[in-house]
Amino acid sequence: MDSFQTGIFNVLNERKTERTSLGKPVYDLSIGTPDMLPEPHVVQALAQAASDPKNYRYALGEMPELAEAVKGWYRRRYGVDLADDELMSIYGSQEGLTHIGWALCDPGDVVLVPDPGYPIFEMGPYLCGARCVRYPLSEEHGYLPDLEHFDPALAKKARAMVVSYPANPLGIAAPDSFYPELIGFAKQNDIIILHDNAYSDIIFDGRVGRSFLSFEGAREVGVEFNSLSKTYDLTGARVSFVMGNREVVGAFKRLRSQIDYGMFLPIQHAAVAALNGPQDSVARKRVEYQARRDALCGGLRSIGWEVPDSQGSMFVWAPLPVGHTDSVRFCLELFERTGVLCTPGSAFGPMGEGHVRFALVQPVPVMRQLVADVGASGILEGRS
Repeated sequence: MDSFQTGIFNVLNERKTERTSLGKPVYDLSIGTPDMLPEPHVVQALAQAASDPKNYRYALGEMPELAEAVKGWYRRRYGVDLADDELMSIYGSQEGLTHIGWALCDPGDVVLVPDPGYPIFEMGPYLCGARCVRYPLSEEHGYLPDLEHFDPALAKKARAMVVSYPANPLGIAAPDSFYPELIGFAKQNDIIILHDNAYSDIIFDGRVGRSFLSFEGAREVGVEFNSLSKTYDLTGARVSFVMGNREVVGAFKRLRSQIDYGMFLPIQHAAVAALNGPQDSVARKRVEYQARRDALCGGLRSIGWEVPDSQGSMFVWAPLPVGHTDSVRFCLELFERTGVLCTPGSAFGPMGEGHVRFALVQPVPVMRQLVADVGASGILEGRS
């Protein structure tokens, strides 16, 4: 435990609690927790199932209805046909990405993780004694891994590679041309790809969120994580799935059978209702997220902070304003002056320094108000 530090989100939450207790306004854009509500038919399915005493036994895996719902979802949404042994449920992508390392890695194995990238990508390999090596995601290369110039010796050593688009924290959506290149790279170097696809339905400006598995050869080299948390606002229910290569899925399922009894049955019923029910809310919420992005990014640009538009995900990746160089110091100063709470880029890896991440978790009027407060604070006037 000496290797673990208090998470940045805990530190920010402490500052938030202090300010709130003083009656000062807080605009919390730090954590990607949706503020929208699940659809009524999903809540009803959960409540109805929770009222049945038989649903309080161990689940021991996915209900057949849930497995069929997931297969139907992937067929309709991504054009991907899944077999029963190519999918399994997990308690959120974060849990899955942590534990899958135990099913894949021996001590000393190399796992490639993005920098900047979500911190949990490193946790699973670390816990099983593997060695995480960060690969850079730079603006110059479109925040994509430079596979053409990747160190060949490192690639040959790698056991697995974590890839995530639309990307947290970067808000970048990978072009279709990237995935065949990634699959070829994985085949050439015998690397297992772990693709985190939690944000494919929160994507902007007419882009289409794709599945890694929809590209030829993907199932030969890896698996994909997908989640109901953001698409259907079921964050607290922890409903996610890992799909793809049957050997990887089988090994992971065997591991989890030793430490888990399966997802609570009422939550499985809610997931079935979400996947099989009306999907109009998904498009409606996408429009709302884009409006929030426009209010935040466009608003900040209008007051002199050059923040590019996010292409997808719930997040905006913003370079520090002119005159600021330390992301932690800037986040704390911004919060003290305005009540706007964001996450320092350094929390996402060394290459994240010089940036902050905003989560699109406030409605448009609040975004406009906080932009006005930032403009009035003087923090954009530069400093020595």
